[in-house]
Amino acid sequence: MPHAPPLGALLRQYAAGSAVACEPVDQGLLNRGYRLCTTRGRYFLKHHFDPETADPAAIARQHRATERLAGLGVPVAPPLPGRDGRTVAVIGGHAYALHPWIDGRHRHGGQLTSGQCERLGSLLGVVHASLERVMPAPAPAGEKASAAADSADPADTFTLIDDLLGRVRRHRPADTFDELARHRLLERRALLEQHADRRPPRGGSVGWVHGDFHPFNLLYKGDAPAAIVDWDRLGLRPRAEEAVRAAAIFFVRPVGALDLPKVRAYARAYRRTAGATPSQLAAAVHRVWWERLNDFWMLRWHYERGDTRADPQFPAASALAVWWTREYDAVCEAFAG
Repeated sequence: MPHAPPLGALLRQYAAGSAVACEPVDQGLLNRGYRLCTTRGRYFLKHHFDPETADPAAIARQHRATERLAGLGVPVAPPLPGRDGRTVAVIGGHAYALHPWIDGRHRHGGQLTSGQCERLGSLLGVVHASLERVMPAPAPAGEKASAAADSADPADTFTLIDDLLGRVRRHRPADTFDELARHRLLERRALLEQHADRRPPRGGSVGWVHGDFHPFNLLYKGDAPAAIVDWDRLGLRPRAEEAVRAAAIFFVRPVGALDLPKVRAYARAYRRTAGATPSQLAAAVHRVWWERLNDFWMLRWHYERGDTRADPQFPAASALAVWWTREYDAVCEAFAG
């Protein structure tokens, strides 16, 4: 098994029995996960591999947050403590955590009814309201300022576009991905030239957020959410922007358009549960739209890092920025109307 975890040393730190089988689950973009069967049960073993999120102190903070959220009835899967009471096991310089195995499946927005979309929006609203209860209040100034970062500068984006176009031209042998990338880069440059005067101000109301709320981080049992997983991006950020960003992932169609009736059901339920105002959602729509116009992380992974794991997402995600620009007023109405 590639990157096999040190099961013997790990299980000695837990009262979890002896390993019977260990298989990798679908790889996330940040960390590695395994379905672990032992003589005492089934578990999810997480290897916190990504350098940006693998600090043991930060992982322990995430673990405390999920434990407290579970106490409030939020569907999460808190980690299991080791024999020493700690939930992070560091072996060979790598951080691991053991969680109960949750039988469930991921569901994209296209698989959700209107009522289930409302339930999804309510769930995220409950997450934000509950995090406000269990996490420390943000610092008065500095921490809030860094969380509500400035929006992207189009001058920097034009420079990045030129660099990526050069990388596309130099890629050999040229393929269909290169062709689509070139088309989208030229298209995006034209859109930014047209809308450069619409750069939004600094973000709004900041609070604790999951940080990566999307279909692959939510497990369903039947029609009900069973567990929100992967809290690696837990942090202080504008909450309404997480609501918009999540909807843009859950409800994007393969052609790159949002399912606006489902967005509307989701957003109304989120506003009601989180206590967010229509104006906050409208401002968040504007900032996330601008973020999408200026963001090329999938192409950077492909051409700068040689990492192609996000390539299947690129066609719909890149088309969404164009569609969103054209249908901007309708998208705002769906979130804030």
